[in-house]
Amino acid sequence: MDEVIEVNDQFYILATSSRTNDHVRVLKNNDMFGVFDQYGDIQPLGLGEEGLYFEGTRFLNCCKLTLNGRQPLFLSSTVVEDNSLLTVDLTNPDLTSGEHVLLGRETVHILRSCFLWQGACFMKVNVRNYAQHEVQLSLRLSIDADFVDIFEVRGTKRDSRGKRFEPAIEPGRLMLAYQGLDNVMRRTNIEFSPAPDRLNASAAWYDVRLDAAEERTYFITVECRVAEDSRVAEVGCTADYDQALKKSQRSSADARRGDAVLWTNNPLYNGWLSRSASDLHMMCTETDAGPYPYAGVPWFSTVFGRDGIITALEYLWINPDMARAVLTYLAQHQASEVIPEQDAEPGKILHETRRGEMAALGEIPFGKYYGSVDATPLFVVLAGAYYDRTADREFVARLWPHVDRAIAWIEEYGDQDGDGFIEYARQSKHGLVSQGWKDSFDAVFHADGALAVAPLALVEVQGYVYAAWRAAANLAAALGDCVRAKQLRDKAEKLRAGFDQAFWCEELRTYALALDVDKRPCRVRASNAGHALFSGIALPERAPLVAQTLLDDTSYSGWGIRTVSTVEKRYNPMAYHDGSIWPHDNALIAHGFARYGLQECALHVMRGLFDASTFFELRRTPELFCGFPRRRGEGPTLYPVACSPQSWAAGAVFFMLQSCLGLSIDAPRRQIRFTRPVLPDSLTCMTIKDLHVGDAVADLVLDRYAHDVGISVTRKDGDLEIVAIK
Repeated sequence: MDEVIEVNDQFYILATSSRTNDHVRVLKNNDMFGVFDQYGDIQPLGLGEEGLYFEGTRFLNCCKLTLNGRQPLFLSSTVVEDNSLLTVDLTNPDLTSGEHVLLGRETVHILRSCFLWQGACFMKVNVRNYAQHEVQLSLRLSIDADFVDIFEVRGTKRDSRGKRFEPAIEPGRLMLAYQGLDNVMRRTNIEFSPAPDRLNASAAWYDVRLDAAEERTYFITVECRVAEDSRVAEVGCTADYDQALKKSQRSSADARRGDAVLWTNNPLYNGWLSRSASDLHMMCTETDAGPYPYAGVPWFSTVFGRDGIITALEYLWINPDMARAVLTYLAQHQASEVIPEQDAEPGKILHETRRGEMAALGEIPFGKYYGSVDATPLFVVLAGAYYDRTADREFVARLWPHVDRAIAWIEEYGDQDGDGFIEYARQSKHGLVSQGWKDSFDAVFHADGALAVAPLALVEVQGYVYAAWRAAANLAAALGDCVRAKQLRDKAEKLRAGFDQAFWCEELRTYALALDVDKRPCRVRASNAGHALFSGIALPERAPLVAQTLLDDTSYSGWGIRTVSTVEKRYNPMAYHDGSIWPHDNALIAHGFARYGLQECALHVMRGLFDASTFFELRRTPELFCGFPRRRGEGPTLYPVACSPQSWAAGAVFFMLQSCLGLSIDAPRRQIRFTRPVLPDSLTCMTIKDLHVGDAVADLVLDRYAHDVGISVTRKDGDLEIVAIK
């Protein structure tokens, strides 16, 4: 009899088969994203995640190009460095009739290109004949739109769905339409130029005749429309490919104008930095508050409070505009009342918001959901960090009422039993069981492997609250309320003392993962303890011991720090949160090492992730990867359903680099400080250009020597002091 394994997480992402290959190509523009294979096709294969998505719904689940009924031969494909364009080079296979070769392979070149812009996917197919004679070919583009919600793609089953309309077909145009149970009409409008020789509801055909050296170009535009009424609109996509591409690329360049520019003497580092910055800007979606970094493609391409805050912290020194937008958006959507089915309470910061049919109908609770225990204190932390980086007192004064409400939530709702620690237990029966950043149902457990019972007080959350008290104190002082500032600092110190007494595990040389409902510590070696260094709640004498524990062979794989040590009962290197490696987790820990003067430990973490990055497709850092030990001559093992790109993974390199450089910006004092900077052996020189602090700007060159890093100021405009602390 087969064993039946019950998965207790209702929002578990199903992986019933492997990806068809690891060479997935991703494009994103605002609320639209596309997942293609390396051929530029969209096919219902592998994990089934390929598709063209808009506002939480898949508008295209098949878009496959064939040549005389055969898949073309693959030559190469890539997404250009700024993520604006996917290009694919293909050629014909041997085309035969019986034993007779009608056309030898590698005679015809096919160049496919694709980009997204303002709710549409623009495709171009260029076909060129390199033979010395005429060739005749049949190009077919197979098309389908299933209009499924992203949660259906993830594996959630629905009892019923809406209505599919009969396709509307005109010369050169095709419209596919679906009316959801939410009464919203969703349409996929497809326009072909020139018009196909034949077109039906599932495919378009071109009969191609090319003389020697002749080429022909075909354009396909796929437009996604969402309307609140049930009328089926006229088909029509009129945007020009070249004009739309120029606008898209101009927008991409404009988004990076406020960034500090980094360059090193190592091309591999430059590739990692460049792709990471491009990924962050691609993941940003324009909102009324500004560009908000959506969490990850494909599963989390939406606003997440925690993810947006941490991403903004990671990128803050490069460009504070992202942090301003994140703070503004989350303040606008801060909870104002108790709504149990949303896990909402007054002052609480948003966990996640979703668009799409299932969210609108309440089939999932994430239309507007507040089930995270850490987003609220982290919101306050980011507000304080933003002020330190910008000295923008006017913005902070407007934000302060929201900071004050977040503080009130921590005091009134976060500490459920009055013991001084912040706990969580879900209120919504459909909400998340685990409400820290490790939100798998089995992420918090005791040494014997038994799952911990809520309410749970997570180790990292106490640190975030400590940092929130301190950040709020600094903001209160900046706004002239010194009495409130002292009260908040006193709260921080009281929490720090109680935290060490309750969470420190001398026999493990680290902090407990959590306290359970009975205040029993979960004596588990986990990466969460490193966040106590990030926040500064750890006592100075504890920091070296925590670092040693996190960097020993049971926790450090050679590529990075595992979420759970190999000696723990639930350790599994392939588990989402119980043994895998998360780049953002490592970046926060590295920042914690540097906070306590352990720069060499931070450097060790960055070296491992840099080495891993050289194996990742397109140099793109994924959400997570498996925690197997590093094997000589091999790369890291990929995780099957990881998001890639993922915003806080892309931001990790910038936070780690800041940590190794000991770089901090004190905008109120108009200072850039470097405290005991270090650089890896593979970098001998690094340039930072256009580093803005208020209305001042600096260019810096850092040179690594045998036992030191030298700092040269090559440009300084405005009132600004550069300080090096040895």
